[in-house]
Amino acid sequence: MDFWTGAEDLSIIGFLIRGVIVYAYIFIVIKILGQRSMVSFHPIDFIFAVIIGDVVGEPLSSGDIALGGPLAAASLIAGLHLVLSYLALKDERIRRVVDAEPIIIIRKGQILVNELRKAKLTVESMMMDLRLNQASDLAEIDYAILEPNGQISVIKKSKFGGLTPDDMKQTLPDKGFPSILVLEGRMNKPKMEQLGLSTEEVEKLAEQHGFKNSKEIFLMTIDERGGIYACGEEHSGRVMPGS
Repeated sequence: MDFWTGAEDLSIIGFLIRGVIVYAYIFIVIKILGQRSMVSFHPIDFIFAVIIGDVVGEPLSSGDIALGGPLAAASLIAGLHLVLSYLALKDERIRRVVDAEPIIIIRKGQILVNELRKAKLTVESMMMDLRLNQASDLAEIDYAILEPNGQISVIKKSKFGGLTPDDMKQTLPDKGFPSILVLEGRMNKPKMEQLGLSTEEVEKLAEQHGFKNSKEIFLMTIDERGGIYACGEEHSGRVMPGS
């Protein structure tokens, strides 16, 4: 049992057994926590990964350290991470603390310098990410958003997307940045006030999309030309008035 309790002269076989145990342990933890920790990699996921790697990695390099303690500590950290992720999923207030808000760094083709400084993002880094998004021409960009996972997403102007209306000598209004009106059955009152929409108007939009009321909606967004996207647990729809 030296591989578990530790020994100064731990054999190679002991280290190999420890390696198998730690690998299996991390595999199980990832399966329990789900794919979010591997795909999104939010700041909280980064903290979790660093701590877990340090805790379970040391027994693999130091044979005299018992394996039980680090695995117990790692299990506690994984449990706290799972609980915090679950609470963030269920409670919007906790989610605002845990998950950073996306930052608009380009609006209507205009670079927002103050937002770049707020995000501590240099112009060079922004341009590199834009090139990776095949959006090196700033004149083609309608919106660029720095997402919570550190990546930049780009919304191009309508006439520059795919086989463009510009190529076909047509002109379309830009879609712009979609705004959330309803999330998990709750209205986004600050955004509604900003857009000049009343509660009654949002409820009417919900009815137009086949919902009894906004509480049945999982997500409803509106873009700048009035396009509505609404979805519940069982169905979704999209209407583009004025397009």
